[in-house]
Amino acid sequence: MQKLIIKGSRELSGKISISGSKNATLPILAASILSNQAIIKNVPLVKDIFTMVELLNFIGLKTKIIKKKNIIEIKNNEKNINTLAPYKLVKTMRAGVLVLGSLLSKYRKAKVSLPGGCAIGTRPVDLHLFALKKLGAKIKIKDGYIFAQAKNGLKGTKIKFPSISVGATENALLAAFKAKGRTILKNCAIEPEIKDLIKFLKKLGADISLKGRTISISENIAKRPKIIHHVIFDRIELGTYMIASTLLAKKNLTICKIDPKIIKNELNVLKKIGAQIKQKKDSITIKKAKKFKNINIITKPYPGFPTDLQAQLMVLLTQANGISRIKEDIFENRFMHVPELKRMGAQIEIKDKTAIIKGPTKLTGAEVMATDLRASVSLVLAGLIGENRTIINRIYHLDRGYENLESKLKKCRAKIKRI
Repeated sequence: MQKLIIKGSRELSGKISISGSKNATLPILAASILSNQAIIKNVPLVKDIFTMVELLNFIGLKTKIIKKKNIIEIKNNEKNINTLAPYKLVKTMRAGVLVLGSLLSKYRKAKVSLPGGCAIGTRPVDLHLFALKKLGAKIKIKDGYIFAQAKNGLKGTKIKFPSISVGATENALLAAFKAKGRTILKNCAIEPEIKDLIKFLKKLGADISLKGRTISISENIAKRPKIIHHVIFDRIELGTYMIASTLLAKKNLTICKIDPKIIKNELNVLKKIGAQIKQKKDSITIKKAKKFKNINIITKPYPGFPTDLQAQLMVLLTQANGISRIKEDIFENRFMHVPELKRMGAQIEIKDKTAIIKGPTKLTGAEVMATDLRASVSLVLAGLIGENRTIINRIYHLDRGYENLESKLKKCRAKIKRI
């Protein structure tokens, strides 16, 4: 099993280029089932992407990954299509369930394994199925699989989600693409990754409008034989390196290939804590904070502070003066990194949904274990600022979502290696 070894207490400097968004690429790959031919650029070459491509191949699409250019080419010749998404491919990647909407929309049937992914809570697919049933799908769950069918096709309707869900919004959009008439989705998630999916569906010929948390969609009659799409940058990867820079940047650390307008909330939070940030059109430059101020944060759907940066922010707050609080309002089991941070000297207490962080505390290297994707990178940050050596086990979680993490950090003077 592979491990990361990090030598801490080193300041960082240099430049980091942000990869394409994993969370945008995955639903776009699922949407490619609806296309004839698609070229997707700026794709992050991480484990979850390779798994989704393997799933598309299993379904019957033809894919080609051009690794040097971060491009995936996809063709759907409509022959030998398999409307099954098996457990072996969906169990490690929650986004695999998104092929359900596309298969049901285009082929009127699907058999999709209930999803797996990170162990950060139950994350049920109830809202996904709620939307598909509203569109007219007949659904049953048996032997760990979702069986869905719409013999006469799906029909446009009005759907109001009981709560905001990124995955359910994406699956509803994919299912509604070929539904007869117009579908109106209310109380939707409006993350930048969903807006990128909407751009892709528009290129496929969908008529889509977005206003507030309401999305209106219907299929345009015009067919698009071939489309090209450039995926947006990964705002979670950006946020991770912003936090690393706030903690460790020696003089300047520049992060490029981004759009600062998308991460206004994250920038404001870091500035309140003490980060020194200069913004340009497609980059930001950060200096190490002179002192860290405590803060209280609640994770919320976009444009609120993202749950996917909660673990990383917690590491930063171990260095802040006073008591900070992070309330996790998205997932019920996303503090599994806390025991590992406490092994390194962090003073953190969990009460209900809130982590109470006392700082500043000196972190010391230790052998720790990653429990999920974002928890794993929080341990990397802790190892970078901690004294002595940190060993991180089970880093396959990290490989699901961070492209070239070690090489990007090494170029900025970090001492990190994989064994």
